[in-house]
Amino acid sequence: MQPIVEAKHLSKQFGKITSVQDLSFSILPGDVYGFLGQNGAGKSTTMRMLLGLIFPTSGQVFINGEEMRNSKRHLLQNIGAIIEKPDMYGYLSGWDNLRIFARLSLQGIPDSRLYDVLEIVGLRGREKDIVNTYSQGMKQRLGIAIALVHNPQLLVLDEPTNGLDPQGITEIRHLIARLRNELNKTVLISSHLLYEVEQVATRMLIIHKGQKVVEGTVNELLNPDDTLFEIQWTNIPPGLQENINNSIWQKHLVNIGQDSVEFKMNPAQMPELNRWLVHSGANIIAIKAKHSLESYFLSLTNDTLTKN
Repeated sequence: MQPIVEAKHLSKQFGKITSVQDLSFSILPGDVYGFLGQNGAGKSTTMRMLLGLIFPTSGQVFINGEEMRNSKRHLLQNIGAIIEKPDMYGYLSGWDNLRIFARLSLQGIPDSRLYDVLEIVGLRGREKDIVNTYSQGMKQRLGIAIALVHNPQLLVLDEPTNGLDPQGITEIRHLIARLRNELNKTVLISSHLLYEVEQVATRMLIIHKGQKVVEGTVNELLNPDDTLFEIQWTNIPPGLQENINNSIWQKHLVNIGQDSVEFKMNPAQMPELNRWLVHSGANIIAIKAKHSLESYFLSLTNDTLTKN
């Protein structure tokens, strides 16, 4: 299968500062490709190189097998992008913004297409409202509508959930899943919010200080058998700890305390363990999976992850 995007040995220097160093990766058709790293890791610089906004100091970018440097205008017609945050005319309506950008594409996009993308991003019925009255999440979804208006094969989203509240983050997550599953779009999404990317990505790349750390699918990077679960409970019945030690669950036990217990296992085993604990008299109030992409990232970079 030919990659939609292929980066080969990309490096970018700004004076004496190396922002990206010898970075290679590929994005396949149908991927939701998570591009992960701390703020300042080189994500936005890399995405600008992929879009031809800046040229690499060395290395090459290929889109559908064609080199970006040689065929920039032609190739960009099949890409929609939001880098950092969408720039829009706040004093105009969502509809007017969308129509302006549709005309800028010079592709003769009909009004019916504008209604279609508004429906896709969940803004149908709000298109006549002034953009300055939109919430941050609505502005972000309008930005995605603008990036989608010419029906691109590839959508490039740089930190699409940055600055959003939990509701806005959930809406963007569901929208990205729909773009892939229902509309057959390939999506490149960069973020430092690792948990959010973990929910939607099919493949991912982690970079640190401009260099590739690891690339692969979620299952390849995270061994499900090593998932750590914390179970919070109250009023532990007498003898429960001894029962655990004498059960098949003992080999999964990591730590047990008065208020909680930790097991390491495959998530598929958790429902059975939960039933066993309840049957044994445990009063369970919460179950939390603690092993995640974020902990894996931190184990690779040994740095503190910047969070919103």
